[in-house]
Amino acid sequence: MAAAELTQIRDAVRKLCASFGEDYWKGLDATRAYPTKFVKRLTDEGFLGCLIPETYGGAGLGLVEASAILEEISRAGGHPGAAHAQMYVMGSLLKHGSEAQKQEYLSAIASGALRLQSFGITEPTTGTDTTSLKTTAIRDGDDYIINGQKVWISRVEHSDLMLLLARTKAIDKRSRKSDGLSAFIVDLRQATGNGLTVKPIDAMINHHACELFFDDLRIPAANLVGREHEGFKVVLDSMNAERILIAAECIGDAGYFIDKASAYAKEREVFGRPIGQNQGVSFPIAQSYAQTRAAGLMVEKAAALFDAGEACGPEANMAKMLAADASKLAGDVCMQVHGGFGLARDYHIERKFRETRLYQVAPISTNLILAYLAEHVLDLPRSF
Repeated sequence: MAAAELTQIRDAVRKLCASFGEDYWKGLDATRAYPTKFVKRLTDEGFLGCLIPETYGGAGLGLVEASAILEEISRAGGHPGAAHAQMYVMGSLLKHGSEAQKQEYLSAIASGALRLQSFGITEPTTGTDTTSLKTTAIRDGDDYIINGQKVWISRVEHSDLMLLLARTKAIDKRSRKSDGLSAFIVDLRQATGNGLTVKPIDAMINHHACELFFDDLRIPAANLVGREHEGFKVVLDSMNAERILIAAECIGDAGYFIDKASAYAKEREVFGRPIGQNQGVSFPIAQSYAQTRAAGLMVEKAAALFDAGEACGPEANMAKMLAADASKLAGDVCMQVHGGFGLARDYHIERKFRETRLYQVAPISTNLILAYLAEHVLDLPRSF
């Protein structure tokens, strides 16, 4: 896509976000409510269906454009985490879904008739050790029977569909660590209360995270995405997309904090001069800006590789780590520049600070990214 077209997308997102000011997000945070009106506008204007091909009613765009959309939402003070899964889960459905599945779901998702907002992987006892997950899916005729538990699964209460990863082969029967996992589409409208119990988690951010309990949940075998036992490959595309898109959100968060800190440093006067005239205030903002720009280049590189169909594991991981570090630093600087006012909810900074802090640990922790780079890029001995 040409730079001018990407600019048009950014401008359109900014215009949409202007209708949902920071007080809108503060109110949702206070009441733990879901941004239904905002998500509907994103859908109606085609932004949430941007990765869905035009033949299925989407915009047929790439991760570069999707990253720009989420970055602008974050920079405007919004919380794209309420809707971002609908973008990154597309990586699995588009590449590995059957034509019947695409026909059944994609057009409805693009139009907003269905929401695909949940990605069911993490478990209480395995965390990010995905290949050791314990939730099982046992074939029974034309169905699979699901048993197990998931945790930190966001937006289940506000989604119609979920992409679920479960074990279809016992750990002692697998030929390699990633063998024996399968991916499924779960219709949450049918599953909830019929083998699936959803328990919301009270957390420091309004991310609508839940704990899930599966007790003999039956789902049609036709809901299997890709091949049985090869589900890790299926979700890997979504994982890389997720890391890149969340990295873009972090760049947006960092930009938000830098904008806020710079504006306040110009207008706030202490001892008869603007505080931004002091290097102790201006230098940290400048350093944060430089770090954010550098991280942004890695996000752009990772997204371009993903769109080109090239291997992008190292770049996706580095983008997420560097962008999360940049947003954390920018948030800390912004809080410090504002002093006590940074803690006041009316200034909105503390909400964004809480939201961006999440990305030090999710969807993958910094330590696991470093372990991945050490082993798979630098060829150092495996640490676990």
